[in-house]
Amino acid sequence: MNILIVDDEKEIADLIEIYLKNENYNVYKYYSSKNILSDLENIDIDLAILDVMMPNIDGFSLCSKIREKYNFPIIFVTAKVEEIDKISGLTIGADDYITKPFEPLELVARVKAHLRRYKRYNNLEEKNENIIDFRSVIINRDTHEFYFNEKKIDLTPIEFSILWCLCENRGNVVKTDDLFASVWKEKYFEKDNNTIMVHIRHLREKMNDTSKNPKYIKTIWGVGYKIEN
Repeated sequence: MNILIVDDEKEIADLIEIYLKNENYNVYKYYSSKNILSDLENIDIDLAILDVMMPNIDGFSLCSKIREKYNFPIIFVTAKVEEIDKISGLTIGADDYITKPFEPLELVARVKAHLRRYKRYNNLEEKNENIIDFRSVIINRDTHEFYFNEKKIDLTPIEFSILWCLCENRGNVVKTDDLFASVWKEKYFEKDNNTIMVHIRHLREKMNDTSKNPKYIKTIWGVGYKIEN
């Protein structure tokens, strides 16, 4: 697999390269966006990691140009943290967005997840509605298995049902009463909120997530829960 890295911060580009090469990926590294588009004519790239703030052509513009001819996954790695920047990046064709500073192993996990998804789509495999695969999450309702960052995580039946409901509605808030009805098949009462909170806490622990700064399961106070797409 061939990975393109474009980042004008040499230390970051070199660090990403080391981690990717440790996973046996071939790396094509650039410290500026100059010559990228012409070089792509002669390189069979499987995934690109682009910085946003770069001289010459910035990451957003480079992504737009790449998307005119290529459909391989693109991950932005950037210091820009505003939500509007994330939305802009995804809108112009990026597949993922990770902010600096970041954990290199998390970036590697996302690279693996996007390459796996891209390979599957290119092979025109039939879509299985009982499998949800996004970011570092794979959840399979047929086998009742959950993989996170390429590792199998054991979930209780309730935890699995909660996570499936949130993943199935990812990007949207699932109201507390709807979540309870979906998982427990019973009418929701205010006292049931503590029950849900306990299971959500256990899920976060298994996903190395926190309630104060969650990367996956977010609490929308007074409404319900949401898992980011």
